[in-house]
Amino acid sequence: MSIHDSSSPLLTVSQLNAWYGAAHILFDVDLEVRRGEVVALMGRNGAGKSTTFKSIMGLMSKWKGDVQFMGQNLTGRQPYEIARAGLGFVPEDRRVFGDLTVTENLEVGRQPARKWPDGTEALVWTPEDLYSLFPNLGAMQDRPGGQMSGGEQQMLTVARTLMGNPYLVLLDEPSEGVAPVIVEQMVHMILALKKQGVSILLSEQNVHFAALVSDRVYVLEKGQIRYTGSMQELAANEEVQRSYLTV
Repeated sequence: MSIHDSSSPLLTVSQLNAWYGAAHILFDVDLEVRRGEVVALMGRNGAGKSTTFKSIMGLMSKWKGDVQFMGQNLTGRQPYEIARAGLGFVPEDRRVFGDLTVTENLEVGRQPARKWPDGTEALVWTPEDLYSLFPNLGAMQDRPGGQMSGGEQQMLTVARTLMGNPYLVLLDEPSEGVAPVIVEQMVHMILALKKQGVSILLSEQNVHFAALVSDRVYVLEKGQIRYTGSMQELAANEEVQRSYLTV
């Protein structure tokens, strides 16, 4: 089965464990994402969602497990090597360059065009494409990143990540702390990306938001996967939501 076949996972995480100092945070986390799929990683604050993403991206100093992406083993790779392999990461804290304009922030993220293993062209993003996906950004191309609202910075971080032409995007808490109008735009953006074949692993607490965009879901509680299934099943299962998601 070829790696880009939709039934073959792009990303497979197995037996992932992670620590902050002596504190054991993740316990044998297993998950996978296939091509063109939006998968939600859900859980309360402190469940280990961001730690999972940082481990996948090589940003944790102490972790073990197996991370396979596009047929490559990412274990032990540096974060820049993982990004170059076509795995995009939108961190929760956004990290835009405050002194650079919107356009300059996008240029920082630019990477060469990519091909799927069978030789077909992967999606290539230009600033113009991103300004049509995010009209707000198009209207403020010369504005410094530090003079944008939190929601606008969130969009800019997503757009900058897409400039790397990733096969798969890790999107950490996109609806956290941004205005409802921005959340709505995030929903449209994720659905537009999905339509174009971009795969997304989304960390999220908001069931309503996740249900609008996700195909499947993994639920984390205290660093362990407690539930996995279709998003539709989770949205209908109040008991699981009460046990692992409601505050």
